Amino acid sequence: MNGKWANTEFALVDLGDKRLNDRLVKLSEDFINSPESPINQSCKDWASTKAAYRFFQNESVDYKEITGSHREATLNRCSEYPAILAIQDTTYFTYSHHKKTVGLCALSKNRGKHKKDIYTLGLIMHSTLAVSLDGLPLGIINQKIYSRPEETEERKELRMRTHNITLPIEEKDSYRWIESLRNTATAFQHLSTKPITVCDRESDIFDFFHLAEELNTEVLVRANHNRKVNKSTPHSEVTGEELWPYMKKKRIKGFIEVKIPAQNKQPERIAKCSVRFGRFTITPSRNSPKRNELSKISLSAIYVYEKSCPKDASPIDWMLLTNIPVETLGQAIEKITWYCLRWRIEVLHKVLKSGLNVEDCRLQTADRLVRYLSVMSIVAWRIFWITLVARISPHASCLILFDEEEWKILYMMYNKNKKLPRYPPTLKQCVTWISMCGGFLARKKDGEPGNTHVWRGLKKFSSILEGASLAKSIYG
Repeated sequence: MNGKWANTEFALVDLGDKRLNDRLVKLSEDFINSPESPINQSCKDWASTKAAYRFFQNESVDYKEITGSHREATLNRCSEYPAILAIQDTTYFTYSHHKKTVGLCALSKNRGKHKKDIYTLGLIMHSTLAVSLDGLPLGIINQKIYSRPEETEERKELRMRTHNITLPIEEKDSYRWIESLRNTATAFQHLSTKPITVCDRESDIFDFFHLAEELNTEVLVRANHNRKVNKSTPHSEVTGEELWPYMKKKRIKGFIEVKIPAQNKQPERIAKCSVRFGRFTITPSRNSPKRNELSKISLSAIYVYEKSCPKDASPIDWMLLTNIPVETLGQAIEKITWYCLRWRIEVLHKVLKSGLNVEDCRLQTADRLVRYLSVMSIVAWRIFWITLVARISPHASCLILFDEEEWKILYMMYNKNKKLPRYPPTLKQCVTWISMCGGFLARKKDGEPGNTHVWRGLKKFSSILEGASLAKSIYG
């Protein structure tokens, strides 16, 4: 595969030593050519494997420098679009089965057989993925990978006693959503491209909307709280109405079909939903430490509801909140389409965990794993990009991804009795052939190849290229 992509993504990286910069490029190429493989198999020989372990052990390697260079390359791609979606989400990596790994944090608590608390240990990653309005993942524009500090007994007692209310938002774990929104706005402040931040229910925080208003940036959030709306003051309990009952009184403005991807053993399906929308105001909670500093905020809500759905499936019940005016059905459907693209970041996490098997890594310390995950998240993005760019730009030249020798080998693998064409095939055709290397059958009913076939195909094709290179050196 064309290895120039890694040079582009890490063109601005400065790890303090040119050898470290070069090693980062080499590691990225090795990892994308050998998905599903551990470090030693990806690097293929002892010298390269030892160099990889030294890279991740090197305390002078700052993962933010790695992601920072990729961010600049991503912003360069974003600059070609008038607007993009900045999709935020959190994922958790479990390393409890690697008992010698140090520096991990507790992700969840379970009761063991002998009535002892058993903690799931791991790391947390909060990312913001830039996605074009037609669904192409452009790269990661903000990322935080961390292990929560151990909570003191005093803080734990305070949090439990006050239900986490009195703590300032900066001290809560949910502050990561607000921090990422600020970083996204800062990253785009010198570009003409408009970022629209899209988040799921965990970001339904008054401070999040307040910051969006302060920064004059657009957001789209799925509501989590059935809060009181249209209240005259933060302290008023007499006026106001709960969000869901308020929106259910609105007239149905139209219907939309939503494609629900397969999940939790449920097959992919099409949901027919009604659409309502309206305007309202929200105020900070009366328990908020900043209730006297913050004013009312005006938002639009889009209520998407599925009246009937198949057995054992959960009906769609989405309440989408945005600071963008929604006055027509077309504008409401546009926002619903944006929210449906939020699934892109879930797929990125799937590529990381299932395609690159990052939870099997045994680097023994949290700091090393953080550096490893920062590199692998960029590799995962690249695999995801390869899968979707062929769908969005099917007639583009395959030279975007493959050099001349590579596409010719691909062509002859699946056209053994034909002569090589005068011009390179399309990008879509070459990605289909790569997917066929990974088990995709390319029948009419099979649709487009997915990420799984692409990452498996990349691994097999890398071995084929290696064999072709050896044959060339032997036979000329």
